[in-house]
Amino acid sequence: MDHKLRYNFLLMLAALIWGSAFVAQSVGMDYLEPFSFNCVRSFMGSLVLLPVIWFMDRQKRKSKSAGLESAPAEGIQAVQPAAESTKVKNNKALLMGGLCCGVILTLSTSLQQIGIKYTSAGKAGFITALYILIVPLLGMLLGKKVGIRTWIGVALAVVGMYLLCIKEGFSISYGDFMVLLCALVFSLHILAVDYFSPRVDGIRLSCIQFFVCGCISAFPMLLWEQPEISQIIQAWQPLVYAGVLSSGVAYTLQIVTQKHLNPTVASLLMSLESVFAVLTGWLVLNERLSPKELLGCVLVFTAIILAQLPQKQKKKAVK
Repeated sequence: MDHKLRYNFLLMLAALIWGSAFVAQSVGMDYLEPFSFNCVRSFMGSLVLLPVIWFMDRQKRKSKSAGLESAPAEGIQAVQPAAESTKVKNNKALLMGGLCCGVILTLSTSLQQIGIKYTSAGKAGFITALYILIVPLLGMLLGKKVGIRTWIGVALAVVGMYLLCIKEGFSISYGDFMVLLCALVFSLHILAVDYFSPRVDGIRLSCIQFFVCGCISAFPMLLWEQPEISQIIQAWQPLVYAGVLSSGVAYTLQIVTQKHLNPTVASLLMSLESVFAVLTGWLVLNERLSPKELLGCVLVFTAIILAQLPQKQKKKAVK
């Protein structure tokens, strides 16, 4: 139970980073076009993880060498062929996972960046968070069971998001539609991470997905946007926040923690990014919360707590 709470806390930390990153993404659009912003932030996210991977590999080599020194020579020779075969298999799964997650991440972040240009941040936050409804629906198609409490939590969270984020009449514009597509694609990313993260090293998977995202985003950037170096330098602050924290840290936390959580519960925890976006605006920018927004926050937090309550196990019939 302690481990589960720790994973929940780390995923909530990722949601906090994502929520405050909406500001960085919006500010970044003042200097760069969507694909340029995504390309640079993705490469930054990949690069910042390389020293982490190097340090972890170094620690593993030290522990391995210590173990091999104490092991008999016959045992070492017997283990080597099996270890090599497992390593090749894991590398294939890692590359496949990084490619799949990277392609999906490219689509979702690009759609979100394009949508943010044409809609308000509040509506973008609400529509993006609709993945909390899409994930269990897609999960059911893949044979994943969803309990009644989780469904109630999803319903509460959707209502809470609406009260929290929508300040004007709700209508679907071009920007809204792009962000809605982002929510659908990000739901696929959550399910892809749920599939690959238990099978491969989470930090390596995160590093590869950002590298793939950066490479794919580079093509439309060079073809249509062609940013100048001066624009990238001017946007260094939102790029560093979005690249290092939102990409490098938050998405890595998602991959590392989600393997231990149900994808629907994980999506509910990640949907707290909309709540944190409003709360950070209140704390940092002195923006006041209306009673409606406070009620929205309460409903979302209630949904998260409800989804975490243990489900009653059905007793097996005794023959």
